[in-house]
Amino acid sequence: MSVRGDAGSPTDAAARAGDSDALEHLARVGLIAYGLVHVLVAWLALQVAWGVSSAPADQSGALATLAQQPLGEPLLWVLAVGLIALALWQAAEILRWRHGLTASGKARTTAWERTGKAVAKTVIYLTLAVLAFRFATGGGQTGSTSTPQQATAGVFGWPGGRWLVGIAGLVVVGIGVYNVYKGVSKSFLKEIDLSDCPARATRLVTRLGQVGFPGKGAAFVLIGGLLVWAAVTFDAAKAAGLDGALHRLGSVPAGQVLLTLIAVGIAAFGIYCFVRARYPERT
Repeated sequence: MSVRGDAGSPTDAAARAGDSDALEHLARVGLIAYGLVHVLVAWLALQVAWGVSSAPADQSGALATLAQQPLGEPLLWVLAVGLIALALWQAAEILRWRHGLTASGKARTTAWERTGKAVAKTVIYLTLAVLAFRFATGGGQTGSTSTPQQATAGVFGWPGGRWLVGIAGLVVVGIGVYNVYKGVSKSFLKEIDLSDCPARATRLVTRLGQVGFPGKGAAFVLIGGLLVWAAVTFDAAKAAGLDGALHRLGSVPAGQVLLTLIAVGIAAFGIYCFVRARYPERT
């Protein structure tokens, strides 16, 4: 997709930088890093399901696990740099659609939708990059930041805080439902260019997405549901992050099976990210 505008403007220069081969190669490393984090989270979730680990089954737990491995520190530096490149590469998408924001009709709707997704992904990648940097420098200890319960309790103290927590929970649930829909409808195939991919590999990618996106979506729905429950009961202790949500799921009847299925889905999404690194189309 071409970027319109004055050739010498700073935004066009940034957009051209987003199209550079060097940044794209680094973005491939970032996609692999993003996938690796999901695979590690899935592994930790399986251990939670079968009661063989007490490590947090979330991004911090995954990076902490990686930090404890041989060559873990230099690998964390590579992951952090790759994730920053991935964030910049995704941020260039915002510039691609900037002219459409002032358009009309369907063009404007599409531009706002694409821009919103690009902003959200950029924030996610940057957050993971910062977390990877912290673990690479020895400053990222699991449990060193405020817990979801503490954060929720803090928001409850704001004017209308209970409503804010409930709305946030519904947004997270919506993101989860969207991911489930994305997997079931196979709309994720629009994000990846498989024109040069062999038929057998295309089928594999499709299956990974069909399993991965609903698995990741189910985790979002679980987290969002707990936030909504916390808002309804006005009890911050009901809130939970990914680790807490998975532990709670594992404690209910048939929770072990459900947790295992979610872990398999998250792992499939991670492997899907590896394929995205081979075919890293943004749109």
